[in-house]
Amino acid sequence: MKYALVTGGSRGIGKAICVQLAKDTKYHILINYNNNKNAALETLTAVEEAGGSATLLPFNVSDIDAVNNALDTWQEANKDGVIEVIVNNAGITKDDLFMWMKPEDWHRVINTSLDGFFNVTHHLIQKMLVNRYGRIINMVSLSGLKGTPGQTNYSAAKGAVISATKALAQEVAKRKITVNAVAPGFIKTDMTTNLNEKELKKLVPANRFGEAEEVAHLVSFLASEKSSYITGEVININGGIYS
Repeated sequence: MKYALVTGGSRGIGKAICVQLAKDTKYHILINYNNNKNAALETLTAVEEAGGSATLLPFNVSDIDAVNNALDTWQEANKDGVIEVIVNNAGITKDDLFMWMKPEDWHRVINTSLDGFFNVTHHLIQKMLVNRYGRIINMVSLSGLKGTPGQTNYSAAKGAVISATKALAQEVAKRKITVNAVAPGFIKTDMTTNLNEKELKKLVPANRFGEAEEVAHLVSFLASEKSSYITGEVININGGIYS
């Protein structure tokens, strides 16, 4: 059986990606989450209601031992299972002005986005190379492209993943593995509920926040065979705010 792994798949954009992949592909979805099992179970139900199948796969992406143990255990239980799609979606924000930023908030944000990308992708890429096929999609951010004040840690983390995306894409392209990044702007999720949407949407040429489902459609396309000649790209989905 062939699988798609979505890290941070229990809520927001991650949940929307799981559901969209279930609708558009034949992949069995591996829903990764760290703490919120109830939300992950809701995503599992949504995937099944969309006609797909899924399994919960809990681990902390920033803990390399936890990642290795979880993926090794899964592989042993699914000897013929092949993870063809990785969506590195797990990420957190700990916003503050740089001069007030606590070291732990710097490291937690960097570790989740950047180390999370390394830990998961590094563990799975050898099998992708042997199988000569794969889709790696890294969820980044407008912040990683333009930098956002109050988010020096998040901007640094996502900017690093953008550069890693471009480098890795060149290493693995001959094996029919694509590596792309998706950079959302303001999207309606739990992470943006505290933002002043009425004011901030004035900055967006499209004059609205995006929907998680709109991001999920793009990710689903990049996860498909139709996107085989797109690699090393950072695709903005932000209503024109960074055009």
